[in-house]
Amino acid sequence: MKSNELRAKMASGETAIGTFCILPNATVVEALGVAGLDFVILDTEHGPLTIETCEDLARGAECGGAASIVRIGDNRPELVLRALDIGSGGVQVPQVGSREEAENTVRAAKYAPLGERGVSIFTRAGAYTGSPDHSQQCNDEQMVVVHIEGMRAVENIDEILDVDGLDVIFLGPYDLSQSLGITGQVDDPRVRDTIVRCTARAREAGRFVGSYAKDAEMARWLASIGVQYIASLVDATGLVLYYRQMIADIRGGS
Repeated sequence: MKSNELRAKMASGETAIGTFCILPNATVVEALGVAGLDFVILDTEHGPLTIETCEDLARGAECGGAASIVRIGDNRPELVLRALDIGSGGVQVPQVGSREEAENTVRAAKYAPLGERGVSIFTRAGAYTGSPDHSQQCNDEQMVVVHIEGMRAVENIDEILDVDGLDVIFLGPYDLSQSLGITGQVDDPRVRDTIVRCTARAREAGRFVGSYAKDAEMARWLASIGVQYIASLVDATGLVLYYRQMIADIRGGS
């Protein structure tokens, strides 16, 4: 699935399901796509992934049929640029808390006239040779996802939503819980209420909404309030949970 197909799926009202990836192995990412995930978030903020590793993981995602989105570690133009130049389906930027920070993200992610992304057609994104419509294609297809992760961002949600060029507003429940002084308590009514309110505002502004689900129950709840870009678990976590349960089932049945 390419990012424009991911966007089209959400535009049709469907829910897209993905996961975060920290394992530096293209076979794992390919298998996640084969399993049916719509997208994978290649996480360079947490874990060992480098931008060089992510280029191979983006290839693996394409082979498996999933869109690849690179989460960078900081809202810096050079990190946004490299995440997109490797030919990923988009960039996901943490800790965006104001209009200015959102504008900086879009400016770095979009070619003129929408932004000031540095131009090189000799990258994977440009098929190493470029094309007359390279800049327009990237502007149209590569997605921009920004994280709303603290109460400063929540308080500034309307001005962030007013910035053109943002595709997905991603609500980070764990960082929101920390900002509310209840770290890790993502099921607390205060966290859920914040997610509900921000989701409603974002949908009114015509944005897709994303969030993280720690389990299927939370994912279903997010979908029920209008979240359409749901990242559930982390690849390594999924392996641990699956095999832990498998071992328990085998031993329990003996």
